[in-house]
Amino acid sequence: MKTDRIFGLGVVCVALAYVASATQIESGFLSDPVGSRTFPYIVGAIAVVCGLVIALRPDDDPAWPSLSTFGRIALALVVMYGFAVTLRPVGFLIPAAVASAALSYLIDPRPVAAIASGLGLSIGLFAIFKFGLGLGLAPFGRLLTG
Repeated sequence: MKTDRIFGLGVVCVALAYVASATQIESGFLSDPVGSRTFPYIVGAIAVVCGLVIALRPDDDPAWPSLSTFGRIALALVVMYGFAVTLRPVGFLIPAAVASAALSYLIDPRPVAAIASGLGLSIGLFAIFKFGLGLGLAPFGRLLTG
């Protein structure tokens, strides 16, 4: 019960800091209808509401995950950080495939299925981002193409 209140207040603090940092975003002359500041404000407001709900209506007896689960969460964070760091120099396809495969393996440790889902997600997400959403996403980075 006390941990839910602490977590909820922590979420509120992080969300307010996120909204405060969004005020520093400079708006361009031609911006989309939502705007470069509006979307972070919406996300921050939703996070504040969620944090307040958790803090004001905590569970009676929250169940904490085991230590091994925390280890897997930490490993997932390392994988996502590695993806973010290698995205620009290596491109999208390889880091996305490795990260997707690693996260899939953490969820269900079957190597062949994890590799297949990593490759499928990498190619599928690239197609959606590049062709469906029109983002300027490079399949391979400067490190591989020279």
